[in-house]
Amino acid sequence: MEIERKYEIHKLPEKLSQYSYKNIEQGYLCHKPTIRIRKSNDQYILTYKSKILQKDQDASDNPVINDEVELPLTEEAYLNLKKKIDGNMVYKTRYLIPLQDHLTAELDVFREQLSGLMMVEVEFPDVEASKKFVPPDWFGKDVSGDNRFTNYYLSTITDYKALLTE
Repeated sequence: MEIERKYEIHKLPEKLSQYSYKNIEQGYLCHKPTIRIRKSNDQYILTYKSKILQKDQDASDNPVINDEVELPLTEEAYLNLKKKIDGNMVYKTRYLIPLQDHLTAELDVFREQLSGLMMVEVEFPDVEASKKFVPPDWFGKDVSGDNRFTNYYLSTITDYKALLTE
């Protein structure tokens, strides 16, 4: 199970180059449920995700909760599946930034057609931890419940600036 919150970026943290990072490319084979392929540095992964709805899901202080299963792929399998994706590949660099309470900010700096877009996600051990979380000052607005900021939706557009006017 994955419990996460997603935020816009108010400003980049200082000394970004000091953090470890992954170069990621991902594409989507299906939506509802989500079936995604991902290359993360030299690892290839197939992911199955489906949303778990909470009884008070519309409340703005709730994280996104997904049932998630990841399976390793070979490079050959990944390349074959890559030919079958819907929409665009999503390219990003993910910086792993330590936070308080053993949490990690996963700062995504997008490339290619989404160049200029940045978002950050934090995964939590439980819903209560997500509700107690106080974001650092470099985090912006919480967009966890806004489907326009999902990577699946981003794979369907060619210019993220449209998100800012919607």
